[in-house]
Amino acid sequence: MFLRILDRLEEILIASLIAAATLVIFAAVVQRFAVGVRFLYPYFYAINLTWAQELCIYMFIWMAKFGAAYGVRTGIHVGVDVLVNQLNDTWRKKVILFGLLCGALFTVIVGTMGAKFVIELYPTQQTSPDLEIPSWIVYACIPLGSYLMCFRFLQVAWAFFKTGELPHHDATHVEGIDPDALARVEGGSR
Repeated sequence: MFLRILDRLEEILIASLIAAATLVIFAAVVQRFAVGVRFLYPYFYAINLTWAQELCIYMFIWMAKFGAAYGVRTGIHVGVDVLVNQLNDTWRKKVILFGLLCGALFTVIVGTMGAKFVIELYPTQQTSPDLEIPSWIVYACIPLGSYLMCFRFLQVAWAFFKTGELPHHDATHVEGIDPDALARVEGGSR
């Protein structure tokens, strides 16, 4: 139950951040070009969107940190396995587990260093230039995203240890559509 909630929150956060960033960028571009149109100038000049670029940068950074964890969980994270797949099953399993555990170690180190940085930044009262939000909030994505990614590496490593299966992304899969049923319908209609 906890993992399903975490999975859904991860997906909602990533989708919401990219949707909001897209809308903010669109509004800023429309405002910028509308100011250049003579009859629209009085309406759009008063709108101040100088903060939009900074906000979008922060949203994309947060999305990337949590998107990397999503990539590990679903098997779409970058991995080069050409040589690993040439190994016999025993060595292949050992090398894959070693790689997953190295990923977990790396992300826990990055998360811990990020947490230390955020904790030290918290009392300084530093703010971002345009939005003037506390800087520790901006940088909190480093420990949060890294620890989540570490958890996902450990989750995949455990599942691989138990089942020998790695998550893999099927680009042809569409949620809610059964390919076997679709093949039967297409085969019967010819």
